[in-house]
Amino acid sequence: MTGVVTEWLEPDGLGGFAMGTSDGIRTRRYHAVLLVARHPPDGRVVLVADLEVFADTPAGRFALSSHRYPDGVVHPDGAQRLAAFTHQPWPRWEWSLPGDARIACELVVEHAQAADWAPRVALRWTRLAGTITSLHVQPLLAGRDYHATHHENPVFRFEPELAGDCVTWRPYADLPSIHCAANALYQHAPDWYRAFTYTAEAERGLDSVEDLASPGVFTFDLASGAAAMVLSTAWLPDEPVATAAQIFTAEAARRARFPSALARAADAYIVVRAAAQPPAGRTIIAGYPWFADWGRDTFISLRGLCLATGRRADARAILAQWATVVSRGMLPNRFDEQSSSPEYNSVDAALWFVIAAAAFLDGAHAGDVTTADRDLLGAAISAIVDGYQAGTRHGIRVDDDGLLACGEPGIQLTWMDAKVGDLCITPRIGKPVEIQALWINALIIAGRTTEAVTARAGFDKFWDPERRQLHDVLDADHVRGAVDATCRPNQIFAIGGLPHAILSGDRARAVVDTVERVLWTPAGLRTLDPADPRYHPRYLGNPHERDAGYHNGAVWPWLAGPFIEAWLRVHDATRDARAIARTRFLAPLLSLVTVAGLDHLSEIYDGAPPHHPAGCPFQAWSLAEALRIDQLLG
Repeated sequence: MTGVVTEWLEPDGLGGFAMGTSDGIRTRRYHAVLLVARHPPDGRVVLVADLEVFADTPAGRFALSSHRYPDGVVHPDGAQRLAAFTHQPWPRWEWSLPGDARIACELVVEHAQAADWAPRVALRWTRLAGTITSLHVQPLLAGRDYHATHHENPVFRFEPELAGDCVTWRPYADLPSIHCAANALYQHAPDWYRAFTYTAEAERGLDSVEDLASPGVFTFDLASGAAAMVLSTAWLPDEPVATAAQIFTAEAARRARFPSALARAADAYIVVRAAAQPPAGRTIIAGYPWFADWGRDTFISLRGLCLATGRRADARAILAQWATVVSRGMLPNRFDEQSSSPEYNSVDAALWFVIAAAAFLDGAHAGDVTTADRDLLGAAISAIVDGYQAGTRHGIRVDDDGLLACGEPGIQLTWMDAKVGDLCITPRIGKPVEIQALWINALIIAGRTTEAVTARAGFDKFWDPERRQLHDVLDADHVRGAVDATCRPNQIFAIGGLPHAILSGDRARAVVDTVERVLWTPAGLRTLDPADPRYHPRYLGNPHERDAGYHNGAVWPWLAGPFIEAWLRVHDATRDARAIARTRFLAPLLSLVTVAGLDHLSEIYDGAPPHHPAGCPFQAWSLAEALRIDQLLG
C-alpha cells in the first residue's frame, strides 16, 4: 500500500515501549525512545521523545536524524541519507554519508522480568565504512502523559547530575528521573526545540505540535570504537559499552527462542500488572500505542496470544488474577490508567472470560491443569453465570425466552462501543446476536444444560428467512418483537469463533455465504453492509467523524478468526478445506504484517479498497485471532 508509514515497536514487558517509524521521522506523540509505565502497565509517560544525531567526517558534519516541523518542513536532512532499515531482531538503521562513509544505529528495549524491573533502552552506533571521527547525540526530553503533548515552560529542570559515565536529569518532581550512560563526553547546553509536528495526530484531529527540551550533547569518539548509550529510569553503572552489549546479547538470545516472527510479535502484548488493586501479575495490552489492558480484549486475545503459542503459564496467571475481580457476574472492561479502579461497563468481557477459561481448562494441552486451577476458574465461571441469571448492572438480565437482555441509554456494553459525548453510535440495546452466542456457550461450559436448551430455542427468532441471515439485535431497545435487522458481522459468532456453534446445516451455510459476500475483505470483516446508508467506506477525520465509521464500515481483522472458523465448519474442515481457507482467507490477512505496524496487524482497515490501515497499528486481538486460526488450519 502506497503512502502508509511503517512503524516499529519495542515493548518493555511492563506496558512501556519505544516506538517510531522506519525513516526515523516521528508522526505520533506516542513515538518515543523512552516511554515508561510508572505503575505497570498504567501511568505511562514519555521521558525521552527522540535524539538529534550528527556525524563528523572529513567531508563535514552530517545529520542522521530528521524531524517534521510546521508547513511540512523536515529538518535536518538525515532521513535523506538513510540507506537501509530493518526491524528484526530489533530496529537497525544504516546511513550512507559523503566520502563513502557508512554508519549504523541499533536500538533495543530490554524485556522486564518482574514489576520492579527498571526499563532500559540500549543504543549503539557502529562505523561500517569510511572515516567518521565523532558522533554527536542530543537527547530530546519531555516529561508528560503519553496521551498529551509537551510545551516549553519555566518549571522544566535542565540541571544534570554527573556520576562517572552516567548523567541524570530530573525534569519534573512528580515524574521518574532520566538516567543516561554513554561512553562519551557530555557538554551541558540547555535549549528548547520547538514546534515538532506530528502528522498522524493532525489527521486524527488532535493536538499535534510539541516542544522538547535538549539538555546537552554527548560527543563520542568513533575512532576508539562503537558508541553506546543506555537510557533508564534507574541509576546506571559505569561501563555503558558493556552494559549495552549485555542488553543486546540477552535480547538476541531471548528473541531467538520464539518459533516464528508472529509468536515473537505476540510477546509484545503480554505484560506485568503491578497495580495497587487486583488483578496483579500478568495481563494483556489491548493495543499499542494508546490502549492499556481491557477485559474484553484480554480474553478475546488469550486463546491466540497464549494458548496457540504454548504460553500456558501466562494464560494461567492472567485468568487467575482476573478471576479475583468478578463482581455481580461482571468483569471490568478496563481499569482507569491513573487510579487502577475497575470500570464495569461491558456485557461480554465476563462471557469471553468463560470462553478463554474453558479453552485453558479443556484444551489439547490441559495436562498441566491443577485442582486449584479448576476450583478457581470453575468458581469464577459459576459466579459469572449466576450473576447474569440474577440480573446485574446496566440492565443485564435473562429474559423469559432464555436469552440475555442488556443495555440502557448512554452505555455501550458490546464490543461495538463507539461513543461521542453522550451519543452512542451503535447502541445495540436489547438482545445482540453475538451476546446470545456467548451466553449459550457460557451456559454449556457451566453445565447449565436446561438453560442452554431454552436459550437455543429462543435463538431461533434471530433467523431472517427472506435475507437468509441473522438479525443483529432482537427486542431492540427492550421493545418486545422489535428487531434491528442490520447486516453486521456479529452474526458469524453463531457458527464460528466459539467452541459450540449455535447454528448448523443450511442456515449456518446461508449465514456464512451472506457474510462472505457482503462483509468479507482481505483484511477481515466489514462492520456494516456497504449498501447501508450509514456505511463509511473510509476511516478519516476528527474524533467524531472517525467514531461514526468505527463500527459502520471499518474492517476489523480480529473478526477474520470467527469467520474462517465458521467457513471451515460449514465445509466440514477437511484437509482440502483447510488448505483453501489458508490460501483464500488467512494468507491475504497475514500479508498485512508488512504494512503499518511491522510484524503486527492493525486495529482496523478501511472498508473500501485498498483497505488502508487505521486505528492502532499494533492490535492484540487482530494478531491473536490470526495466530489461533493459523494453528487451527494446521
